Amino acid sequence: MNRRDFLITTSAVTLFPCFALASAPMELVAEQVSAQILPEGEPATPMLGFNGGTPGPVLRALQGEVFDIRFQNQIGEGSAVHWHGLRIDNAMDGVPGMTQEVVEADGEFEYSFRAPDAGTFWYHSHNRSWEQVAKGLYGPLIVDELTPPDVDHDLIVMIDDWRMSENGTLADGFENMHDQAHQGRLGNFARALVEPITQVRRGDRVRLRLINVATDRIFPVELDGVEGSVVALDGMPLTQPQELSGLLLAPAQRVDIIADVSSTSPISFIFPTRDGPYLLGEVPVVGVNAIRQPTEISALPPNEITQPDMDNAVPLTLTMEGGAMSRRMMGDGIWAFNGQSGLTDTPFHSFERGQTARIRLVNDTRFPHGIHLHGHHFSEVETDGTLGALRDTTFVDAGETRDIVCVFDNPGNWLLHCHMLGHQAAGMKTWIEVA
Repeated sequence: MNRRDFLITTSAVTLFPCFALASAPMELVAEQVSAQILPEGEPATPMLGFNGGTPGPVLRALQGEVFDIRFQNQIGEGSAVHWHGLRIDNAMDGVPGMTQEVVEADGEFEYSFRAPDAGTFWYHSHNRSWEQVAKGLYGPLIVDELTPPDVDHDLIVMIDDWRMSENGTLADGFENMHDQAHQGRLGNFARALVEPITQVRRGDRVRLRLINVATDRIFPVELDGVEGSVVALDGMPLTQPQELSGLLLAPAQRVDIIADVSSTSPISFIFPTRDGPYLLGEVPVVGVNAIRQPTEISALPPNEITQPDMDNAVPLTLTMEGGAMSRRMMGDGIWAFNGQSGLTDTPFHSFERGQTARIRLVNDTRFPHGIHLHGHHFSEVETDGTLGALRDTTFVDAGETRDIVCVFDNPGNWLLHCHMLGHQAAGMKTWIEVA
């Protein structure tokens, strides 16, 4: 990536269609679209999208409301929609071959589910996701608190990268074995897509909802022009706001930030790299809010989570294996969990509803992974043994071991996989059964 590629501002936010959904039935149409991914004046890019654009429309409701969505597949091949991070009925989870049949070309599927948790979520294809997500089949899903925080602006920021050719098309090779055996399909062009807004002023309080929608790239992110705190991770509020520093988003992870605009300079989203800082995108700041007075940033209202039974927690170990420079490259499947590549008829574990598990995630590979569990949130265990933040996707670096604790209280068969989607495609996936 070169510096010119990153110097993109909100001139391109027209990519971000806005559609508010408040328990009203709607149609979500997957189709071929054309998007101005590269800067204005460069060629547009043929992609996939929803309702005429990529990202797809903003789906929004209040906590406890029901989403009724008729999905129509017009992309010319099978697809389905996964509602990432939502603890919903298993039949609505959108995983072909596990929770539903694939929606064939020109077919449709009725999704209906209640949104139990307030927070920042997203939706994306879960059929050939390493290709269909890379081509643009994703969008934001927001569940608002019944008593939302006092902010002047609530902004969605989706961070992505694309592997572009010189003529403005997406490069082929979505199942490139070299990519899958290393860090996945990393793009040569990246930016932050910011939801269109009217005006941000110095002194305004903003809520920033950062979503890493890249198929494989891990994004460290720095912010300029604001002072504030992290208030939620993966849609789940923190018990206490945390310092706004050291942000790192593995694919599919989200971070909610509440901050005050501290300068007349733009709010900047910066990707630090070994070659220096690159600007992913920015929000212009015009004028001054002379009315709002600075106040302490409070925690968001908590979502209702069953507390784990640590005294009776089932101890399990999930070991990540394979990848480049490993012995698995000589056998079947590039990546594996506990020696098994891909899905089998036997789950990783079968739980009675309500059982607690403490799962040790062991990354015995040379590459980082972002492990995502469907249908549940889990607590990361801190180094002092206490339970930390709730997540649905956890980052486990190369050679690292991390424990998570989960109450398996949502019945059904649930996918557990690496959300570096190239790694998932090459075998790093299993499933859990909850009776």
